[in-house]
Amino acid sequence: MAYLAERSLLRQRPLVALLAAETVSTTGSQMTWLALPWFVLVTSGSATRMSAVVGAELIGLAVLGIPGGAVLRRLGAWQTMLLSDAVRAPLMLAIPALHWAGVDAFAAILVLAFLLGALAGPFFAAQKVIVPELLGEDESLVGRANALFQGATRITMLLGPVLGGILIATVSAPWALVVDAGTYVVSAVLVLTLVPKPARLPPVDEDVGARRGLRFLAREPLLRLWIPLFALGDTAWTAFFVSVPVLVVVRFDADPRIAGWLLAAFGVGAVVGNVAAYRVLLERVRGLTLVGTCILGQALPLWLLTIHPSASLAAFALGLSGLANGIVNPPIHSMMTLRVPPPLRPSVMTVNVMIFGLAQPLGVFGVGPVLDAFGPQPVLVAFAAVQTVAMALIAASTFAARRATAHPPAVEAKA
Repeated sequence: MAYLAERSLLRQRPLVALLAAETVSTTGSQMTWLALPWFVLVTSGSATRMSAVVGAELIGLAVLGIPGGAVLRRLGAWQTMLLSDAVRAPLMLAIPALHWAGVDAFAAILVLAFLLGALAGPFFAAQKVIVPELLGEDESLVGRANALFQGATRITMLLGPVLGGILIATVSAPWALVVDAGTYVVSAVLVLTLVPKPARLPPVDEDVGARRGLRFLAREPLLRLWIPLFALGDTAWTAFFVSVPVLVVVRFDADPRIAGWLLAAFGVGAVVGNVAAYRVLLERVRGLTLVGTCILGQALPLWLLTIHPSASLAAFALGLSGLANGIVNPPIHSMMTLRVPPPLRPSVMTVNVMIFGLAQPLGVFGVGPVLDAFGPQPVLVAFAAVQTVAMALIAASTFAARRATAHPPAVEAKA
């Protein structure tokens, strides 16, 4: 049963609280995405070690995906979000604590990063599941809500890197990690006190649920193409984000504020795109049309990064990419959720997170040695190329799905 009515999305305290919790938590995570690799890079002088820490988090996300799905099915989305935030807070705080204690913390940081990734998987899956639990199954309504959530979280792509860069420059990277630990606490308190616990679906056997989730993805005509292609595209983004500290050190005088502004530029564009998506969705334009038409706009501006641009031109390119990303992400997330039957969503969403987590370490561990040996240029070229190919294939599959929906097979039409 949905809690919120369409006409009052922004006037309902549960939705606003959930938006606030996600914004706070993701702002801290965006700060960490800059602060933790930067901390490892400047303390070790090794891009390979830096990428290993990022890779450890992604391996945790992938390896413990199935157990995380079992937790989500057993506890439900609401309790899973609370548990994930409550445990991640002390784990994150342990990283600067070890540093200040004078401990040689690289091995410990790898373990902590792995655990943080393992807890992120069920949290991200729970975020996807809880939205239709609160709103119901209407694609337009869920799409509009996802536009709001995407807009809120994309604002964090503006605030998080900038705040992280400022904290690194003025205080230190460890303090940025302390702030991130605090955001997990704030997020948990908001969910606990202001977001109602949705009614639970009938339980699904854990083993059967996992198998059925995998089988469903393999048979669903659009998602079986989207999931691996988006995983490939996200792997390229991960490699790029890992390379940003090295890019700034090599080309922009090691100014962490520039690193923050480069990442924030993508967030600015994405917020504008989310606002546009919200308005378009109000006019009931189909999500497949939005995705198929705009998805390549995410990839093509990235070629500007390959021509040794100034910091301002690089930020402009990332802003254009973010604009297209902000337009397509709300319908993408809505369709990824609503095309799955509700009883299978915990399993399927967890499998999605696991697939993305398995793919991304390939880029992360590959990018470190390349950065050490050749610098950022080969990474930037590969980034633009992979994004272009993946998004072109996604556009083609999306238009094919739209045609299939508009013109169902004759045997179905006669039924």
